This record gives sequence, structure tokens and C-alpha cells, in this order.
Amino acid sequence: MTFTPASWPRRLRSQEWYGGTSRDNIYHRGWLKNQGYPDDLFDGRPVIGILNTWSDLTPCNGHLRELAEKVKAGVWEAGGFPVEVPVFSASENTFRPTAMMYRNLAAMAVEEVMRAQPIDGAVLLVGCDKTTPSLMMGAASTDIPSIVVTGGPMLNGWFRGERVGSGTALWQMSEDIKAGKMTQDEFLEAEQAMSRSSGTCNTMGTASTMASMAEALGMALSGNAAIPGVDSRRRVMAQLTGRRIVQMVKDDLKPSDILTKNAFENAIRCNGAIGGSTNAVIHLLALAGRVGVDVTLDDWDRCGRDVPTIVNLMPSGKYLMEEFFYAGGLPVVLKRLSEAGMLHDDALTVSGTTIGEEVKGATNWNDDVILPVEKALAASGGIAVLRGNLAPNGAVLKPSAASPHLMKHRGRAVVFEDIDDYKARIEDDALDIDENCVMVMKNCGPKGYPGMSEVGNMGLPPKVLKKGITDMVRISDARMSGTAYGTVVLHTAPEAAAGGPLAVVQTGDMIELDVEARRIHLDISDEELAARLADWTPPAPMFTSGYSKMFVDMVEGADTGADFTILKGNRGHEVPRDSH
Repeated sequence: MTFTPASWPRRLRSQEWYGGTSRDNIYHRGWLKNQGYPDDLFDGRPVIGILNTWSDLTPCNGHLRELAEKVKAGVWEAGGFPVEVPVFSASENTFRPTAMMYRNLAAMAVEEVMRAQPIDGAVLLVGCDKTTPSLMMGAASTDIPSIVVTGGPMLNGWFRGERVGSGTALWQMSEDIKAGKMTQDEFLEAEQAMSRSSGTCNTMGTASTMASMAEALGMALSGNAAIPGVDSRRRVMAQLTGRRIVQMVKDDLKPSDILTKNAFENAIRCNGAIGGSTNAVIHLLALAGRVGVDVTLDDWDRCGRDVPTIVNLMPSGKYLMEEFFYAGGLPVVLKRLSEAGMLHDDALTVSGTTIGEEVKGATNWNDDVILPVEKALAASGGIAVLRGNLAPNGAVLKPSAASPHLMKHRGRAVVFEDIDDYKARIEDDALDIDENCVMVMKNCGPKGYPGMSEVGNMGLPPKVLKKGITDMVRISDARMSGTAYGTVVLHTAPEAAAGGPLAVVQTGDMIELDVEARRIHLDISDEELAARLADWTPPAPMFTSGYSKMFVDMVEGADTGADFTILKGNRGHEVPRDSH
């Protein structure tokens, strides 16, 4: 893609606040000067907002204050004026009912922070998985020059000589407890080993996936995704990002210049190659909606279907993000895709050059971490989009994390009406279930949970685990953590709470799954399905006021990104009217 930089110097939007001698200009300038800023900082140079998602209650982002100082240093060096701005920080590991419920709220807040304040460009300082899409969504809506820098993953976890992956080990060990393979004391001993440094999940969970998506989209500098949070090179990346955003403002290089259809197709293919999280589907669909780019579930299936998974990381493989960085990181993966003709090399990036130019010199330093294509973890690693009478609008499955023997399966449904029903009955030995059954959970989608929590990877019943079984087919309208694994059908749409067919599945129904044929089918007649849906009664509203009611009333389905309709295509950074 050809990009023509804007002329420089020119008057920037921040000068509507700071440039001039009117009463309003003096009002805005004068108050900011109480921080000790000299006159010449208001001379028309780019004002760069460092949008920081640091919070003590977002432990993945707990080191971002330090990184913000490095970003500031880069902005100063390049002749900009940095201002650090705290923004909404939705932590996956503390927010209830789920951080996903607050992704849209965070995106709205970021959009208005950027639109309403004297910011010419923005550094999106992110980490924990919802902070990355929410800040990109807000920046896309304002279309102010913006660049992502992530906090980076934690160092490897180690327990008794074995790698411990964030989240992945938690799911596996909790199942081992139920199967009698691990004691509670051992589980508690392993707890400290799981998170031993600052940073996000060290597996290819959603945080690492979304860092990779930002880089593959061209919204972060090349190499950003994999640098560990405590590595000195993460600080260097932050400082270089601070330098780069100043030039982006001068050039007027905006998200709409970068977030093209080709960029999204690059990200989708990259997600397949890294064995990325199913959560990327929802976040990229929402982001595309913000810039008015037509990206659908069909694009995910079309672009990802033939992409081999070549990154040997948990939960699909055996290594962690630290080794991925040492092996060469995401540039190596993107170079492999380019060599295979699976990358739009001419897609523009925040560097001002194309993604093909950025990755052409990448070197793979470990063929066991970033695998040759002939040794891929999965020959078809992209997200599988399933359709049928059970999911007319689609459902998704991650082949690289699933069991091959279950990819084509027919089984008897065991239905849980919601997460509370599941928790109440799953450990009951009287539950009529075996490994051939299909576990079905309802009312966990965007409206139903609400917020669509990461509960789709339902733990198996103890009596099945004790037989040595580690996977079963599971179907829900929920999400699952990118750190999780299994033959899990997710995001079933329309969701149960919106009257989708999932709402009327009954225990004893037979369900067919055929991933190769992209089919998910409830084995009842069309007439029976129609009759059940006609008898279905919507659940009573859970909320009558506040953001929770707004969310349930306005959220779209998972198949279009679970954003709010009113926020799509709402792009532009017009300067609000001054009230003084």
C-alpha cells in the first residue's frame, strides 16, 4: 500500500486548546503549567497521550507505569510533548462477572478521552487481554494516529522441573485434582510457580494472541509481541514506540490507513499459525466494525482454514512465550506466511513501511519452537467456523487445541441450563454421563452470562476423569480462555438467551460434530425444532439499571464481535466545542 505523508509543519488539533492568546487558550495552557511545563512546549509540537491501563488490580499490567516513563523518554527525544492518561483497565483475573462485559465500556471511555482532550497522537499501553482490543477499538473510532506497545509476557513458570504455563497448568492441574492424580498441597505449591514475574500469560493465551494480532495488523512495531515483560528489550521497545508516534502524527498516519481488509486477513492467518485464542475472533470482528471494514466469520474460515500451526506453544504445544521470543518471535512466523504466499506483504504498518519489508530479514533460531511446515502441530490450524441447525449464525472451534479423535463425533447431549447448574451437578457421581456424551451449557453468551465469560471449557466430571479420559466434546455460547484446550465448540450463535436453537436442546438429544465438514447439527426434525422454539420463554431481565442493563440491551451477538451497534463506523476526531 502506498502512503503519502501529510505536509509538516501544520496546525494540529491540540492547538485548538493551547495555540493562541484567547481567554480559552490561556485557561487551558495556564492550568497545565501548574505542573511546571515551560512556554515552548505549547508551540505546536505533537501532544502525545500515553493511554496507560496500569492498575494494581490488573496484575498483568502492573509494570506499565515503568514502561510509560520509557515511552515518555522516546516522545521527548523526538520533539513531542508526552502526557500520561490513565484509562479504564479491564482485568481478566479480577473483574466479575467477566472482563469481556467491560471491553465495550473501556473502548467507549478511551474513544471519549481521545476525542475530548488535546491529544494529537496516542500510545496504547496495554497488556491484559481485554485492554488491547478495547484501546484499539477506541483509537479506531477516533482515527487519531495511534500505536500499540504491550507489556509483554511473564517469564516461564517452572514446577518440579516442568514448564508451567499460565492458565493452561491451572486447567490441567484442577482436572488432576478431581482425577486423584494430584494433591491439594501440591496444587498450592504450584501456585507460586505459575506467575513468577511481571507480565501477561506466558502461554499463547488471549493476551499473547492479541499482542500478536496488534503486530500482524501493523498497529505495533515489528517484534513487539513476544519480548518478556521484564526483559530490558521491552523497555527499549517502549522508548522506540514513543519516538515513532511523534513522526506518525507529523505524517498523519492513522488507524484507518493501517486497518485495511488485507491487514485483517494477515492477522487471521497469523492467528492460525500461532495457534491463537478463539477470543481473537470476537475482538477482530469488533475492531473491524469500528473502522467499517467488512470482516465476517466466513473470512475467518476462508483465510485460516489452510494455515498450519507452526508455533509450538502451550496450550497447543509444549513451550512458552519466553522461548518464542528467543526463537525469533512473530516476525519469523509472518515471514513464513509470506514465503507461503499467505501474507499481504504490501500491508502498511505503523513503521511507515510494509509488513513484508519489516519481516524479510527475520531468522528462526529454534526449529522446535517455530516448527517447519512439515512438522506443524496442525496442518489446518485456523479457527474452524461451524454452522448447522444448532448454530445458524456460526460457532467456533480451535483445531490445534482439540483432540483429533473427537473432530468427528456423534453423542448424547447432557445439558446444563447455565453455569450454576453445571457447578451444582458436574461432580455428582449420579450424573448420567460418560466420555461419549456431548456436554452442552446454555445462557453464557453476551446477553446470557452477561458478558460471555470464559467458562466454555467445562471441566469434565470426576467419574470420567478417573477413567483416564481427558477430553470430551463441549458446546456452549460462552468463550474460553486462550490458555485452555480441548474439543470445545464456542460462541454458538444466536446465543441461548437471545432465543437461539441452543436454548431448546434437551438432555438425551443426539448432536453431531464434523469439523472437517464445518457442521454442528442437532438431530431433531425441523418441525420439532420449530415447535420447541415457539414454546421457549425468554429469561427474566437480570438488570434494570446502569451499565449492566445497557450492555444486555445493546450488545450484538458473538458472530459480529459483541460490540454495541451504535459504536460501529463512528469514526472521526473532530474537536469538541469549547465551553469557557
